[in-house]
Amino acid sequence: MTKHYVIVGGGVSAVHAAKAIRDQDAEAEISILGEESGLPYNRIKLTKGLFTDLHSEKVLIKKEKWYRDNRINVKTSTRITSIQPDCRMVETEDGQRVEYHKLLLCMGARNRALSIEGAGLQNVHTIRDMNDADRLKDSLQDGSRVAVIGGGVQGIETAWALFEAGYEVTVIEAAPSLMGRQLDGHSSSLLKETLEQSGVKVILQAGVTSITGTDYVTGITLDDGSNLPCDHVVYSIGIVPNTALVSGSAIQVRNGIIVNEQLQTSDPNIFAAGDVAEINGHVEGLWGGAIEQGRIAGSNMADSLTAYRRAVPVTLFNAFGLSLFSIGNTDERQCDVAVIGEENGAYTRIFVKDNTITGALSWQGAAASLTYKSAVEQGISLTGIHLASNNIEAIMAEVQSRLN
Repeated sequence: MTKHYVIVGGGVSAVHAAKAIRDQDAEAEISILGEESGLPYNRIKLTKGLFTDLHSEKVLIKKEKWYRDNRINVKTSTRITSIQPDCRMVETEDGQRVEYHKLLLCMGARNRALSIEGAGLQNVHTIRDMNDADRLKDSLQDGSRVAVIGGGVQGIETAWALFEAGYEVTVIEAAPSLMGRQLDGHSSSLLKETLEQSGVKVILQAGVTSITGTDYVTGITLDDGSNLPCDHVVYSIGIVPNTALVSGSAIQVRNGIIVNEQLQTSDPNIFAAGDVAEINGHVEGLWGGAIEQGRIAGSNMADSLTAYRRAVPVTLFNAFGLSLFSIGNTDERQCDVAVIGEENGAYTRIFVKDNTITGALSWQGAAASLTYKSAVEQGISLTGIHLASNNIEAIMAEVQSRLN
């Protein structure tokens, strides 16, 4: 009997898993069952390119021909309502039953909801899928004032897209800095200055206690009691894995679906990858990690025995005329030495622990990030390199010579 690999969810993990399965098994049947109405697309484009044509082929992870050539069946607008592990079967909302040899769960995550008064008003938005992006764009009018809640990467990218499209934008962040997970204090301050010089208002260390309005948004109230008039609210305050499908089953769940290093759940025939998967107590929620997890899961479903190693976090940020990158662990509290200097005239900081580079951030273009990423991935020893000189160019030239 021909093996049938079933993948629930239509994101980047699903596509890379399907490719890995096909690379190892030329004969098997492969099905991707996704809830959205189109082919799997590059979800990070939703904020990076909000006002571009998100319905063009350019946003697709793979074009239709690729699925056809690789004999991968993509069923869109298909919602799975139950899993029956004992008989290796999933059931769709319309009652269809689909048998599987191995099953991969890639349901992703949803944006964490605002749990404040007024969150249900018209013109309160979050961007997680194509429909969210379309609804936001369709509701905007000339002169709309938009409050963006959340000063992380997605929030700042959304603010940039809205500002570039001509809307009045205010960013509200509860923490004392923007993009605090990726940037040091100096870089965050520079980012804030750049936003404000562009005309975007930034409010830090401020919580939003309510959204005001009767039917539609008219403003937000901050925790100091002040009110900010606005016509729209867009929030980005983290993600929550979509685990409802396995709720009440024997599949183990904590924050996400618990998997081992082979991306296998507590059921040996069921795997999980991407934003829904929790490995070693951690849900990554990163694009690069989702790609690699999908690849590893697919390979192991086809009887490989490959362990997943956490991907090095990489953030490439291009907005407000800035181009910077953040790689690896940039928390100075978790490093032994932080070297600050300039490379090619751009502010750069490398983070060192146990005499290896564990993280880096720099206001250089994306191409410059490759050496730093390789250094972190390979754990290049810095023995014999004079770090105290703060000569980043000399340090990285030596590191480059030691890379494989």
